[in-house]
Amino acid sequence: MDKPSLSKTQRWVVKIGSALLTAGGKGLDVEAIANWTAQMAELRQRGIELVLVSSGAVAEGMTRLGWSQRPSSLHDLQAAAAVGQMGLVQAYESCFKQYDIHTAQILLGHDDISARDRYLNARGTIARLLELGVVPVVNENDTVVTDEIRFGDNDTLGALVANLIDADLLVILTDQQGLFASDPRANPDAELISFAHANDASLDAMASGGSGALGRGGMLTKVRAARLAARSGTHTVIAGGALKNVLVDLVSDKVQGTLLVAEQAPLAARKQWLAGQSQMCGSLQLDDGAVAMLRSSGKSLLPVGVAAISGNFDRGDFVVCVDAKGVAVARGIVNYSAAEAQKIIGKGSAAMQGALGYQGDVELIHRDNLVLV
Repeated sequence: MDKPSLSKTQRWVVKIGSALLTAGGKGLDVEAIANWTAQMAELRQRGIELVLVSSGAVAEGMTRLGWSQRPSSLHDLQAAAAVGQMGLVQAYESCFKQYDIHTAQILLGHDDISARDRYLNARGTIARLLELGVVPVVNENDTVVTDEIRFGDNDTLGALVANLIDADLLVILTDQQGLFASDPRANPDAELISFAHANDASLDAMASGGSGALGRGGMLTKVRAARLAARSGTHTVIAGGALKNVLVDLVSDKVQGTLLVAEQAPLAARKQWLAGQSQMCGSLQLDDGAVAMLRSSGKSLLPVGVAAISGNFDRGDFVVCVDAKGVAVARGIVNYSAAEAQKIIGKGSAAMQGALGYQGDVELIHRDNLVLV
């Protein structure tokens, strides 16, 4: 197994855990946040797109409310999250502002990832923010989420965000140096695993499932998050957030921690996932020009190239694209419902807003959500 070069990665998700952010339960560690922000600003200057997944809202809320122990009551946890989120966002906003970088707050719930229409909305919004040079700051929507539908921990959320945006790299910053072959707290001579395959089953036995007083995740959740991220072709680094230049050094392929490698590139993994979908909710009949365009250029499918539709599909559903003879050409995730698509097929981009009554996506199926068959 070849070790990939991280210097070629362009889109990162950086997850920072509660234990790092809250200075051992004494409030937000502003100095540490400033350090990570400075590193991320340097990465932005090098052309790397960044999404930050930040824990710490509940822990910061506990500090502000004077609570020394994590509450068990759901409403107390939600109240702490609501209070703490304010401080968390203010800290990041003020730090990034020093580098003329705008930030955006995004609170996600389980439905935002599992429901296909919300999935497309979240994906599209984050993609646009990255195009604008903004750093999205993502957290779970702890104020309204319940245990039955929560992600469980922000390691998992970080992996799901990596899936959502086809990230090249997920960086999980923690209070540990990385993944060790055995528990370093019990064995001072434990070996640091510097490089492994994300799907290596032996990693489970090495990972600790413990969690701290502030956070919910342990090393086992980080290994499982790496596996989840690998499904979309994302590599994962688990590293100590307190290490000097821990983020910037990754661009020079200096990994201060554990690199868990995915089998394939993000776009290839996404195309494989699309190709494996068998449940189609409708079909789009393409004209000869659109068929030729898809087969030769790999561009997005625009409404102007569609002659007819069939089926009762919704935004986010899978549809098959066929030629005039009904032969399948491609399949993908559609940006409009059947009723909306009927209004815009055969029309150019300039006429779409008048037909729909609002300005929607230019593409009927975006190229990243389209695979030839």
